[in-house]
Amino acid sequence: MSIMIKRLIGLAIIGVLLGIIVYNTWFDDDTAQGDPSEEAVFVQPEGVDIDTDGVDVGDVAPNFQLETLEGEDVELADFRGQKVFINFWATWCPPCRAEMPHMQEIHEEYEDDVVILAVNATSQETSSDQVEEFVDELELTFPILMDESGEVNVRYQALSLPTTYFVNTEGELQVPRHVGPLSYDDMIRKIEELD
Repeated sequence: MSIMIKRLIGLAIIGVLLGIIVYNTWFDDDTAQGDPSEEAVFVQPEGVDIDTDGVDVGDVAPNFQLETLEGEDVELADFRGQKVFINFWATWCPPCRAEMPHMQEIHEEYEDDVVILAVNATSQETSSDQVEEFVDELELTFPILMDESGEVNVRYQALSLPTTYFVNTEGELQVPRHVGPLSYDDMIRKIEELD
């Protein structure tokens, strides 16, 4: 066998091993399978029909009130005067899992500058216990809001997960929504764009 063929075989083996390592880095047995760079699909719950033309840059962010995982009521209007990320997510969504550590890092570093409200698509979850296990596993400390009816997801047209909206201090959607996972650097750029 020539040296060139041996090198090609060696490179192919290294490529396969790297592929296995990358795959195992993104997924474990408890994680839904899928590509973390893509978004997952939220299914509109039966009986939830909201007449809306959607929300867009320049609109006042539609107010909502949801319970946290701990049972406390949180209302978006309470955060007027602060920069807010509204992130729509689910435990079964691989790209949501991929961005959550970045959101936690932003929460810890920029807690005085930006509020993260993570709206869980609870109507799409198997149980709230699953949400609690997810939050505990990733050691998330920002507010986890439970959208049990799916109404807030539908109102914000967060039909692909994750979807993130960016609200300025005036309560307006200042930056276009982002569909798909955000990196740490993406989040920093969004913070800097908000007034």
